[in-house]
Amino acid sequence: MSQSEPAASGPAELLRRRLADDPSRPLVTYYDDARGERVELSARTFDNWVAKTANFLVDGLAAEPGGRVVLALPPHWQTAVWLAACWSAGLVAEPVDPATLRERAAAGAEPLGASGPYILAAAEEVLDVVLADPGVDTEAEEVVGLSLHPLGGPLADCPVGVTDYAAEVRSHGDRFAAGPEVSSALPALDVTKTTFTGAELVAEARAAARKWELDASSRILVDMPFTTLDGVLAGLVAPLASGASVIIQRNFDKATLDRRLTVEHVTAVAGLPGWKDASGSVRRLA
Repeated sequence: MSQSEPAASGPAELLRRRLADDPSRPLVTYYDDARGERVELSARTFDNWVAKTANFLVDGLAAEPGGRVVLALPPHWQTAVWLAACWSAGLVAEPVDPATLRERAAAGAEPLGASGPYILAAAEEVLDVVLADPGVDTEAEEVVGLSLHPLGGPLADCPVGVTDYAAEVRSHGDRFAAGPEVSSALPALDVTKTTFTGAELVAEARAAARKWELDASSRILVDMPFTTLDGVLAGLVAPLASGASVIIQRNFDKATLDRRLTVEHVTAVAGLPGWKDASGSVRRLA
């Protein structure tokens, strides 16, 4: 591992250290094979989006440390930004599969925020379900819509009662300063009915980085959702802890795999069930 961190530091500190160590090297690369999209963000650009989003959450939506943010978003570079922004602001992020919103609506299940109020960030493609579900309307303090445009463009048609993330976030500051009440002891991530504090999440990331033998030369191709601990670790936090960079995939086309491994200098993969590298040059992480 290329970075050493105090034992009590949280994931936001990992990003600060990465920014200080190597701001211009790619941190997150994103592919959507169905749309033919590729986006690459350096640590500096990623941090800029994180700072703007954290300021938007705190100043624009009045989020306070300890609050909950439900992320009904697919694997995407903006999902990674929202996770990091929540941790910067001392918020607990709860990633959920956008498809579960449709399943919940069809089954008449309890609202996502049954345990208390929350901010909901939802992809444009599921906003119709969100707004049609009165349970979500009553439990979500704010509903933020994300277009998932490759360059962060606005919603094509922003519904009433929804805040357009892209239209609002750009006006917020490029630097974020957390208050003294934000610490690594606060809950940071809620996945698969387990809550991790910031310090616990960093400990999990360091352990994963050691297990997966990641360092600053590692390039990890990830085809996993952010709705599990392994997905969050492989898709963001373990790369931050080790100095590695990550390639997040959505709507993966297997026909592109061999070329992508070569073009992106991939050293390890996470996800891709059933895939094996005949050459032995690319390791499987999870």
